[in-house]
Amino acid sequence: MGRALWALAWPFFRLTPRPFFWGWRAFLLRCFGARVGRNVNICPSVRIAIPWNLEIGDYSALGDGVWVYNLGRITIGRQATVSQRAHLCAGTHDYESPTRELRKVPISIGDMAWICTEAYLGPGVTVGEGAVVGARAVATKDVEPWSVVAGNPCKFVKTRRVREQPAAGLESRS
Repeated sequence: MGRALWALAWPFFRLTPRPFFWGWRAFLLRCFGARVGRNVNICPSVRIAIPWNLEIGDYSALGDGVWVYNLGRITIGRQATVSQRAHLCAGTHDYESPTRELRKVPISIGDMAWICTEAYLGPGVTVGEGAVVGARAVATKDVEPWSVVAGNPCKFVKTRRVREQPAAGLESRS
């Protein structure tokens, strides 16, 4: 029943102007059970399968065309970015079973992580704090905090330098 109601509400999400209705889209997702933090930017072309299986931290963003296939829970940390056309897939089938039962396996994206353009995160993947999954990378295994991975399948490229992060919403005093 919930998925049918979400399908009916979908046009009210999808057909809103991109730059002006960030709050409206967050509100609509909250109405369907999503946990959405403050100042979250979700583009209208984002596809979300099951809103009540989604949690997004403060100051995070989902870019144009992101596909959130959240049969299992997907958790996105604070100040994280999921860039355009990335695919987060928290569902699969048991390929060893003759009936290929559905498996709902959660995905977790840490604070300050960046999932780049057209990257794919498979079921059960945890992307650590501050990690970067490069453009078009395919992550089927966990990504260590503050690492940069790229390729298909993704491989470690380098360690990302940790920088002091200003508190969100505060301006530097010079």
